[in-house]
Amino acid sequence: MNDNFEQLVNALSITPLSIDILSKLTLLIEQQTFESDPLFISQSIQSLLVLENWAWQRLSYDSHQWISQSSYLTLFHTLSSFNKNLIINFDNIEVETKALLLISCTVDQVNSIFEGINQSNDDNDRFIAIISVWFDNLAFFINEDPRFDTSPIIYHINQYVGRNYVMTDQFKFYLTQLQQQTNLPKSIFTTKQLFYIKICSLSLSSYLAAKAQNFLFTAEEILHHVGNQYLQIINIHSHTMESWSDELLICMTYLTAFICGCCWWGGEKNNSRLMRINSYQPFYEVIKSEQSSNVLILIDVILQFLLYILQTQNMICFFRSNILSPDILLIIAENSSCDKLSLYAYAVLSEVLTDEKLKGLKVTDSICNFLFDILEQGW
Repeated sequence: MNDNFEQLVNALSITPLSIDILSKLTLLIEQQTFESDPLFISQSIQSLLVLENWAWQRLSYDSHQWISQSSYLTLFHTLSSFNKNLIINFDNIEVETKALLLISCTVDQVNSIFEGINQSNDDNDRFIAIISVWFDNLAFFINEDPRFDTSPIIYHINQYVGRNYVMTDQFKFYLTQLQQQTNLPKSIFTTKQLFYIKICSLSLSSYLAAKAQNFLFTAEEILHHVGNQYLQIINIHSHTMESWSDELLICMTYLTAFICGCCWWGGEKNNSRLMRINSYQPFYEVIKSEQSSNVLILIDVILQFLLYILQTQNMICFFRSNILSPDILLIIAENSSCDKLSLYAYAVLSEVLTDEKLKGLKVTDSICNFLFDILEQGW
């Protein structure tokens, strides 16, 4: 299979490029995504690097020549799924190898991609949709391994995103759209809006949370630019979770992650609204699932945010006065299929409750059982 893969990748340099080559590559990459075989990566690293370089090259130049061809679109989406799987499931692959494959673009290519986004007049441009998935993977990778926030490419992307997308009137316009009191029309959630609100927010939140140095703006400047609108959005929609669309869930998740990332420098007191979101019972069924979802990410971000506030601000009295907080956190801790979510919930509980109340809830038994389960899995 490795020889066949190498031949298919080498054929990418032949012009005109055969649709049959693209289809065979798509099928092979799809198969490897499903099998998650680390041997394939270790034996095919050079061919994979050529494929990743080719993909960035095509994304950055003359996209109008292939954007309407389904064979190209399918291959790009399949390769992006392979890359996400590479980040999540290949623990036995060196992280430097992952970085080599994922961050295989040049500054000129990134600039060309941004230029393509800026020049697009189509709010639902398929090119922006594809680029969003690729930048999503880069941000997710930095979130998983913050060491690579010093990469020149990652530095350049986030400086550009901060200056040209987030700290702009256009970003504030999209936030204004989310401040409507009534049910939000699906038409406002365009591909370009989600690029700004989800992708740019995720990219910067991962970058800033990694304690990035020499960023163009301070956390205070960013919070001054978007903070008040975020507070209004969360105040409005924390009362209407039952009517949230998937798109609104995405926006709430990544805006909250963005604010949380900024709060490594400063703080925002959104506690009651965040706890209201965490107490929404239909979310409890979702967190039992082992599949990643925006609900899991949202609760994860909220718990990190609350833990940060508890450890840096004098807010313990607020939580102790909210009699529902321990019950909500305990439900999350004991029902989540995600170990990280449970750990955060237990961590917040340990900060909030007195020793007497901890014993009264018998939460220490739950924590011990949980930790023993983790040790058994690791063993």
